[in-house]
Amino acid sequence: MLEKYLIEWCSSTLASLKTASLFNWFYKKDGIALDDMKQKIQEMNEKFVHKGIEIEILREDEQSALIYVYRINKLKSDLKRQSVRMLLEKQGYNCDDLKSSIMTLKKRLKDLKKFPHEIGLFLDYPIEDVIGFIRNKGSHFKCCGYWKVYGDEKEAARQFAKYDKCNRIYKKLWLEGSNIMKLTVAA
Repeated sequence: MLEKYLIEWCSSTLASLKTASLFNWFYKKDGIALDDMKQKIQEMNEKFVHKGIEIEILREDEQSALIYVYRINKLKSDLKRQSVRMLLEKQGYNCDDLKSSIMTLKKRLKDLKKFPHEIGLFLDYPIEDVIGFIRNKGSHFKCCGYWKVYGDEKEAARQFAKYDKCNRIYKKLWLEGSNIMKLTVAA
């Protein structure tokens, strides 16, 4: 079941087109116990270690878990960009320590009970779109796809199309029997 969700929601990350992806896994609906879900994630992390990908549970409750799938080196690089760093450090993140940054994100998700707007920087969204979302409180965007766009609408549309195409190809290949590890690009 985890593989199905990874293909469905994270194909652009598996293909190395995007730093990270996020999805809710309603494990209770799938008839999976929380401990079994965590075990499946651990097993997948053991497989992904050689591909430079890690899976984290950002938030969980009795019904579901918010799953974060990211390319370790790409995320490290994203967090080192000066503009990203400045925004995140204002929110209490330590951009020099990847695990610390993810722990801060987890804490903010738990404490705020909603998505902290800077989460877009952990998902490879353009900084101008993250800042635009924050300033406009989610309103007055130019277009919406994988995120709300406030900056370069044409570039965002190209990215959305690329992600959609990747998703279609990965779903087709996986349904035809391709192994998820063969579909995952190495770091």
